[in-house]
Amino acid sequence: MGTLLAGLLSAMALIAAAAPADRTFAALSGTVQSLMSVVTPLFGILLVRDLRRAPSAARVVPTVLAVGLPAVVIGVVGVLICAATLALTTADVADEPWRHAGTVAVGSVLVQIVAGLVGTGLGLLLRSVVVAFLATIVLPLGLFGLLGAVDALRPAQPWLTPFGSVRNLLSGEMSALRWVQWLCVLLIWGVGLNAAGAALLKRRTRSDR
Repeated sequence: MGTLLAGLLSAMALIAAAAPADRTFAALSGTVQSLMSVVTPLFGILLVRDLRRAPSAARVVPTVLAVGLPAVVIGVVGVLICAATLALTTADVADEPWRHAGTVAVGSVLVQIVAGLVGTGLGLLLRSVVVAFLATIVLPLGLFGLLGAVDALRPAQPWLTPFGSVRNLLSGEMSALRWVQWLCVLLIWGVGLNAAGAALLKRRTRSDR
């Protein structure tokens, strides 16, 4: 509930403070969905928390995939918040406020799904819920900042970091190359992180026995 309230309040603040040219569905979504995605990993972390207490290889995959439901809900509600805020505003808006709205809406859900998978992955790798949650913020943004600090490495941001792909998805200006970049991020932070977490969980189970 707090996540959705934060999204609503940020959308209202943005629409009030932004210049008319920036009052678009894409601009609203870029900020609102990014803020909401900070909390989404917590759902993933909490979902996999009990796997360490009663580990079973057969339960890892469905538990990880279960994060898709709250992630989709958060993404869709965020879309509705941004759409309603823009549609109901009485202030001047951009000439094409709904440009790329369909792509941005799909991208919003994908952003939250990746965020949720980052949570499950780090939740499997790290024992502490607090440490895992902090890691979902520090690691992606830290890598984004490190790559951005070196001119030669900056083009790697959308290939290797969630935030790099988030900016593309929520702009709505996707190309074939940008979809490939998003898939790379999904493989690294969604599939790879969870595979490493599942392997570590399996090893811990064997050592406990």
